[in-house]
This record gives sequence, C-alpha cells and structure tokens, in this order.
Amino acid sequence: MSDEGVDSKIIDGRKLAKKLEAEVKKGVEELKLDRGITPGLATILVGEDPASKMYVRLKHKACERVGIHAEDIPLPETTTQEELIKHINTLNNRDDIHGILVQLPLPGHINEQAVMLSIDPSKDADGFHPYNMGQLLIGNEGFVPCTPKGVLRALEEYGVEIQGKHAVIVGHSNVVGKPMAAILMNHNATVSICHVYTDDLKKFTSDADILIVATGVKHLIKADMVKEGAVIFDVGITEEDGKVYGDVDFDNVVEKASLITPVPGGVGPMTISILMQHVLMGARNTN
Repeated sequence: MSDEGVDSKIIDGRKLAKKLEAEVKKGVEELKLDRGITPGLATILVGEDPASKMYVRLKHKACERVGIHAEDIPLPETTTQEELIKHINTLNNRDDIHGILVQLPLPGHINEQAVMLSIDPSKDADGFHPYNMGQLLIGNEGFVPCTPKGVLRALEEYGVEIQGKHAVIVGHSNVVGKPMAAILMNHNATVSICHVYTDDLKKFTSDADILIVATGVKHLIKADMVKEGAVIFDVGITEEDGKVYGDVDFDNVVEKASLITPVPGGVGPMTISILMQHVLMGARNTN
C-alpha cells in the first residue's frame, strides 16, 4: 500500500487536538471578556515519577496555549493521604480554580478512590469522581474521563456511524474501558467489553466495527484479529528501548482498517485538549 493510501486512513490526533484547542481558546477569551473570569487548573503530583512529570508538563503547556491559568503543586512521595486531601480541600474552596487534577498513579500508601472522592465534582477535570461517573451512566455526559471523550470526538469528526455498530473495547479500567463503554452505549452502539480474562479474544475483536484497545500490551492486536474496514483506536502505550509502541500491530493492521490511530500522535493529544475543554466548562459553570 502506498504512503498516501496509509495516510488517508490515519486519524491525526494532533490536528484534531489543535482544532479543539482553538475552540477552547476562543471560549476562554469570551469568558474573560464577558464575565472577567480566567479559567484555572491546579495539578497535584505526588512523588517524582518521570512519566507523570512529563504528563503534567504537557498539560501546563496546553494551558499556556489556550489562556488557562495553571498551578502545579508538587508533593513529596512521603505525603500522607490526609495531607493530600487537605491540599485538595483548599483548592475546592478557591474561586479562581475551576479544575483539579491529581496525577495518577499515586504512591501505594494512598487510596486513589478516597482521593477522587475528595475532589469537588464540579471541579473534577479528569471526570473520575463517582458522581460524574454515575452521571455518565445515566446519559448526562458532563465531566467524563478525557480519553474516552477524545475518542468520541474523533469518531464524530471523522463521520463514523456509531448507532447500531458493534463496538469492542479491550481493557476494562475505570480510566478508559468502563467509561468508553458507557459513552458508546449512550450513542446506541452494541458494546462488548473484553479484558485479560476473556476467552478467545480474537472472536470478539474480529467482529468489531469499532475497536478500542487499552491494555498496555505491545502489539496485542494482530492483523488476523481485525475485521476488514474496522475503525481502530489504539489507546495503549508501551516503552521499549526508548521507542514507543501501541497495543495494535500498526504496520500490519493498517492494511485492513478503514481508520486507525497511530501511537504516538493519536489519542494522547486529544486527551489533553479535552482536559482543557473541561477546565473551561468548570469556569463557565461558576456563579
């Protein structure tokens, strides 16, 4: 297949993210002008994990591009759960902060669920609070996890029909798999969720019109596991010898897909631009 043929199938996450950021930037400028409000995001990072530090940096750069005020609160690895929640409560009470993001994963001695619960649901920029997850489940898509929302936006932008299609999700995490399933059901897809305990994964994946893979297992999905003409979102990421790989064996699968996301440059940039959208949404919702 020619490069041109391959290019026409690739979902350009960077280009889509730029479009979304332009929308957010416009919204931020209007909010400043109309109501004198500058949207504000606070990020909390516990410990020195290099990948987490990089993600926080990328989020702050995006804030800069769209005109959102960003604050970083770096805390030592030894921070207790109680201390972390105290920081969150302070941010909950600040009128100039409209989005709070606690970078995951947290150190083992801190209970992630307890931390998520302590964030004011109206400032839950990541969409992980059980209240917002419950809202998503009943069809009220407000603050929902950013990666699944990014996938939905890409499906819409590329004119992919969701209603009535068989969507298969590989991976059932709270961050991607479960909320992705709820979003697709809200849009009338028939949804199958697979995971590490699924017998005969290929049986499911090869029947998928829309396939979303989020496992972190390098090249788990091979060409013989994919239906001709499927739309494929590769959300997984694995680093090996300084190179980044997805969950999908891209070079071989691209032949069969009608649309596919690359790794990197696919879902990642979209996730951050959706986060910017959430901070703006939080600011708009203030009295």
